[in-house]
Amino acid sequence: MSDVPGGGSRGDRPTTDAVVLRQVYKHFDQGLIRALHGAELTVRGGEWVAVTGPSGCGKSTLMHLLAGLDQPTSGSVVVFGQDLGTMRDPARYRRTEVGLVFQLHNLLPQLTAAQNIEIAMFGRRGRAARRRRALQLLADVDLAGREDRPPTRLSGGERQRVAIARALANEPRLLLADEPTGNLDSGSVERVVELIQRLRANRPELTVIMVTHDHRVAAAADRIVQMSDGQIISPGTRARPAAELTDTPLPGAGPARADLTRAERS
Repeated sequence: MSDVPGGGSRGDRPTTDAVVLRQVYKHFDQGLIRALHGAELTVRGGEWVAVTGPSGCGKSTLMHLLAGLDQPTSGSVVVFGQDLGTMRDPARYRRTEVGLVFQLHNLLPQLTAAQNIEIAMFGRRGRAARRRRALQLLADVDLAGREDRPPTRLSGGERQRVAIARALANEPRLLLADEPTGNLDSGSVERVVELIQRLRANRPELTVIMVTHDHRVAAAADRIVQMSDGQIISPGTRARPAAELTDTPLPGAGPARADLTRAERS
């Protein structure tokens, strides 16, 4: 992995705010579970932010709000100038503005790698255009020649790269990744990080917010945000060079899981 956090030239990156959270609260079960408690965060356009913290601190809830999958109990979540709490078409927002990658790749086993990417573009491109775009994305993630393989004939790292390609199919401005390397071996983790760096070098406007427990992944980001008890307690730590870190998970890291459970919301 590159010792230069994020890779590419930051001189071409946007200078406007991509994400702004102000006093965001998210409660469940009539307030008995407080997943977020006054969270505040600003992410600049083109920035790669790694979100860290112990299990149950609210990381997945934060990602769900940014993805438009849920709404805050109070406070504001603004993405590219749009208040997600008042938007009329969350599905359109997710189709056009956001790419989602999770720890579990969620690929459809009956489809090929290319078809799994194409399905994200239904209603937006014709058949031939979808195929061209899928093949280009597979080449971008170093999977040219594997387009006709189903997920069962791909390694774990390859499946996750297909998932990243699918997330980028509609050219989103915001990439949200929740523990995307949690189930991968060290070699695959490195390839995923290098892939994100390369994508950002080619698309300086792409903003990346990634939840991770892995020092190596966090070290590649521009900034490390730390969460605890539903709050963002450190919004501006500069990522350290990967060479200074070990493979030891970040403090508070527990067993990584993609789904948001009741315990993780508390």
